[in-house]
Amino acid sequence: MSSIVLSIITPVYNGKKYLSNCLSNVAKQAFPGLEHLIMDGGSEDGSLDIIREWQAKHAHIRLVSEKDRGQSDAMNKGIQLAGGSIIGFLNVDDYYEPDVLPKIPALFEKLPEPSFVCGNLNIWNPDGSLKHFNRPDKLSLPELLSHKFEWPYNPSAYFYHKSLHNLCGFYNEENHYCMDYEFILEAAQHIPLIHRDELWGNFCQVEESKTLQRFTNRNEEAAAEGRSLRENVIKKLNDEQKTELEKLLKEKTEIHQAPVKTNLIDKIRQLLRF
Repeated sequence: MSSIVLSIITPVYNGKKYLSNCLSNVAKQAFPGLEHLIMDGGSEDGSLDIIREWQAKHAHIRLVSEKDRGQSDAMNKGIQLAGGSIIGFLNVDDYYEPDVLPKIPALFEKLPEPSFVCGNLNIWNPDGSLKHFNRPDKLSLPELLSHKFEWPYNPSAYFYHKSLHNLCGFYNEENHYCMDYEFILEAAQHIPLIHRDELWGNFCQVEESKTLQRFTNRNEEAAAEGRSLRENVIKKLNDEQKTELEKLLKEKTEIHQAPVKTNLIDKIRQLLRF
């Protein structure tokens, strides 16, 4: 039986610039039962040398280096290799708050399996200034679909049982921008998502990140993926969920980080009558 309880998975490709900080962030919180699984996609920038140097000094670091078909493929490989019953993902340019990881196993001991737990998140601009404090405390499926509230924005602020994939399947390898959003919507159709009102993660919008490019360049492909996902789930809602979503759309309360456009609300209402 594996002694690993919590597996942190970091997909990376040519991430030399950020690797030492990422590995250090997890290593400072290492405890018996933790592993840090580095899924390297065949880096050619010296990343492997850095990982192997850290691996020689820290037994909790595992390295797998092989070509992959993109981030979702790397994530899925990591899930299958993970020894822990609880998993989290840490992008190479993001980081956890101090002392977050050691308390995750005890938290999950009190929860049914599978569970998904989300904390709060700092979102940082490329210049190091704080862009937004993400507090996703409205996590029912209709609340997520209403697009009026915060959602779990980055995996550095959430953890879940590996067995959740038995219900939801793995990450969609054809989805290159919002595979995590797709997975969260799927998970919310199976179990209640839990919010923990503590600061857990830090999402750094670096210049080369796909997420920053999506928002600064208004990448229509990424936006279309998100719209399609939301529309497909709305069509599958039961009557009770449709009623809750319709009620949310009528309410004036809005705590989302960006204004919800009227045409988006109209589109959701059209889907409810599908």
